[in-house]
Amino acid sequence: MRDDFSRAAASYDEAAVLAREVGERMAARLDIVKIAPKRVADIGCATGDGIRELQRRYPEALPLAVDFARPMLQAVKSRVPLVQRLRGHSPRPLNADVRALPLRHGSLDLVWSNLVLHWLDDPLPAFRELNRVLAVDGLLTFSMFGPDTLKELRIAGATGLRRFADMHDVGDMLVAAGFADPVMDMDMIAFQYRRPRQFLADQRHLGVRDGLLGRMAWRDWRRVLAGWDRQASFEIVHGHAWKAEPRVAADGRAIVRFAR
Repeated sequence: MRDDFSRAAASYDEAAVLAREVGERMAARLDIVKIAPKRVADIGCATGDGIRELQRRYPEALPLAVDFARPMLQAVKSRVPLVQRLRGHSPRPLNADVRALPLRHGSLDLVWSNLVLHWLDDPLPAFRELNRVLAVDGLLTFSMFGPDTLKELRIAGATGLRRFADMHDVGDMLVAAGFADPVMDMDMIAFQYRRPRQFLADQRHLGVRDGLLGRMAWRDWRRVLAGWDRQASFEIVHGHAWKAEPRVAADGRAIVRFAR
């Protein structure tokens, strides 16, 4: 999907209504978190709404904008106000895959990821990598699509839609990756479209049409869209988890701590 996301950089903002809404809900959840991070990262930053929110909340923190599509990072750079650039407060761009980040162990205090991790066939390696780069007591906050996403299209007969993990399975992945006491919840957000082509155009502008909808023949899509009620529901899985003290050393030996 890298090429799809790269091509979508110019059109992303006009169709990113869902991502912005989910980002606002993620930000509201940070209101109750007591944290003063020194280093923050937006993983899968797209055009930069998330990293700008983190900069607003934590102006003293070093901001890192991470995406595997270079044109998205260029879009982030183009949206930085001149005054911010002159003061050296621009987000640091990093072109990288979340499963193999070129960052030191424990180098981040807060990781934010909005509607990105569900595009991975298996999110567990990404969770393990995010655990690696977070400092102990660092926070991961993220959102993903859940299994009831686009349930209306499934009911109408769409067979190639991408399948997404249940939030309980995501919570189990977080524990397996070394996070402590993950907190999971979900929202449903629905959009009503006047025309099916508008829905398809939105997904293309976001760079996710093929990844989300699959590659059914147009003849089959015409049949599905004819029976669709033109509502598109998205199940949004929210999660946050703290990095715990490791229990096992890199060489596999158990770590035992003695309290005085």
